[in-house]
Amino acid sequence: MAWRVAVGLMVAICVEVTTATNPGLVVRVTDKGLDYACQVGMAVLQKELSTIKLPDFSGTFHIKHFGKGTYSFHDLVIRNFQLPSSQLVPVPSVGLKLSISNGFIQLDGQWSAKKAFIKDHGSFDMKVEGLSVAVDLALGRDSSGRPTISVSNCNSHISNVRVHISGKLSWLLDLFHKKIDAEFRKVLEGKICPIVSESVNTKLQPILQTLPVTVKIDHVAGLDYSLAGTPTATADSVDVNLKGEFFDLAHRATIPFPPPVIGFPADHNLMVYFGVSEYVFNTASFVYQAAGALIFNVTDDMIPKDFQVRLNTSSFGTFIPQVEKMYPNMLMKMMMSTPSAPFLNITPGNLTVTPALDIQAFAVLPNSSLAPLFLLDVTTEVSAKIAVNSTRITGSLTLSRLQLTLKHSDVGPFSVSLLNIAVNYYVSHILLPQINDILGKGFPLPVLDHIELTNLILKPQQDFLQLGANVNYG
Repeated sequence: MAWRVAVGLMVAICVEVTTATNPGLVVRVTDKGLDYACQVGMAVLQKELSTIKLPDFSGTFHIKHFGKGTYSFHDLVIRNFQLPSSQLVPVPSVGLKLSISNGFIQLDGQWSAKKAFIKDHGSFDMKVEGLSVAVDLALGRDSSGRPTISVSNCNSHISNVRVHISGKLSWLLDLFHKKIDAEFRKVLEGKICPIVSESVNTKLQPILQTLPVTVKIDHVAGLDYSLAGTPTATADSVDVNLKGEFFDLAHRATIPFPPPVIGFPADHNLMVYFGVSEYVFNTASFVYQAAGALIFNVTDDMIPKDFQVRLNTSSFGTFIPQVEKMYPNMLMKMMMSTPSAPFLNITPGNLTVTPALDIQAFAVLPNSSLAPLFLLDVTTEVSAKIAVNSTRITGSLTLSRLQLTLKHSDVGPFSVSLLNIAVNYYVSHILLPQINDILGKGFPLPVLDHIELTNLILKPQQDFLQLGANVNYG
């Protein structure tokens, strides 16, 4: 089963799309990744093929001056099945090609022969040498956006069969051993490809169904990881192009900006390379902003007791006297929101976000209703950090710069520079921790069940993050 899992992994995370729309996420499997798939899989494929059930077969013989007789071979059991040499490679316009060579089979069984009133029986053993199998695997995409795989062509060949027969009449059967050898070769060659095809159709396909095509992130958004087109392969790797797009669970709408081109560098040191476009992160920002999920409230009870600027009219009256005069000794509330979705910008070695904030300040009246005080436009520059583990991508933000502008005041004009320290503190110590709690949960990578990514590396490239890893299945 492992060979199907390994090939399935590579198919599920390594299919290139041939559409005009760029993908949000690309995964490239190198020759090392395919070698791993082959290495892991062949041990189990060898075990499965060793369970081939060989039928009894019989025939007649006719020897000059001796006459006609019958023979039968039965109770055939495979004792040893070795596939020492194999290779899984991508083939453009085909998909994947599995090549097996130098296979060896050892089996034994019983025989019986009859000529007139002469009967005899005994045992035999057989060695099959030079077994080769060539399998073309076609890659596809089903209606749900999951990958498919099927055997488009299969050929098996045995170069040499040697049968050793024991018993009193063994010399008789040895006289026409070529016919017996040919019968064994025909039976074995006819069994191998159907077993390979059956394994691909009934066991590999269900494994591919574990690819997370759509993932629910929370009560607001989901993530679309469906394949964006039919599979293809290059000369030295296999790629998968995934949609990589966040969507609103309640109302899915078209994203109003396209994904950029992901220009993979020619790296082959690791088994798998993910190219995570800034489009993935920016569709998340767009969806959450449109759903009203990027609105955060700051109240006085959220501010540490050792911070001197409290969120009440008495404290703010130090900077804006008319606030305390109009609303004496009242608590305040600040509602922070984004007028537009903040976008992540990825360049080689750097990740930045320049979100714009609206901060609406209110006085909390004795009846708990809110009286508007002023509206600030806050221009910020934020540095972003992205981390990855074997299953998820996570992030965090750090404030680099903040600039205030007064957009509207209900208490008269005042200098916003006096509020810089307070607003900077609220954004850095209250707003960003709330956002980082969300970003710290991250989102899952599109891998099959029981797949572990190891030896991870992460490198910002132009418009995308390059994630490299090796793969373990267990």
